Amino acid sequence: MEAWFKTDLIWYVPPLHFSISHLNPDNYLTKAKIMSLKPITVYGHDLGPNPWKVIMILEELNIPYTHKIVNFPDMKKEPFESINPNGRVPAIEDPNTDITLWESGAIVEYLVDTYDKQNIISFAAGSKDYYLAKQWLHFQVSGQGPYFGQAVWFSRFHPEKVQSAIDRYINEIRRVSGVLNRALQGKQYLVGDKFSYVDAAFVPWNLYPGQLGIDMEKEFPNVDAWSKLVQGRPAIAKAVQDRAEACAQRK
Repeated sequence: MEAWFKTDLIWYVPPLHFSISHLNPDNYLTKAKIMSLKPITVYGHDLGPNPWKVIMILEELNIPYTHKIVNFPDMKKEPFESINPNGRVPAIEDPNTDITLWESGAIVEYLVDTYDKQNIISFAAGSKDYYLAKQWLHFQVSGQGPYFGQAVWFSRFHPEKVQSAIDRYINEIRRVSGVLNRALQGKQYLVGDKFSYVDAAFVPWNLYPGQLGIDMEKEFPNVDAWSKLVQGRPAIAKAVQDRAEACAQRK
């Protein structure tokens, strides 16, 4: 088993990757509070985008965590199937509340409900923006993620080239991006006038359209500007960089 080190990160490849989040001094969680938390275990994959949106939320909220890489063949057998019977990542185990969760949207909602009591990256329960944020998170989970994922699959990994499938899902990327582009007209963020967890949720899959021949800056300038703005946040930039380094290490 080989190991390499970067600042406070310890990576083991293969099969597991462990990391502890950096501290963001602008977040409401104090150092004492952070140190009192036991690390949340995130089961993820270096290539899979969905675990990284969970990690982005953890980074934004200063929540300590370990990131355990589960290789694809191991997702469909024990011990991971006892954690997520659906055999997919992400999943989390939070020793602070004794809960195990899977499905990225459910995990994101749990994290902000449990650890963002001052609504730093979320909104007051029952408010208009609270429900709008849920709306956009559900759109990300049901719209962006599946369509973008199928576009990547049929363009890169499917054993046969099925042009009709490629065309369908590339068109869906454009449709979803068009919805976002209109929603972001004259705005910096999706909900309200501040960065929130829903902005972070779209980042991992938004890294792909340019690799599939879509010029986001030209076709969807509002989405492009928003993506760049969000990725410029230190916590988000760190997660994006960690993912890039993990993917490079796998090659």
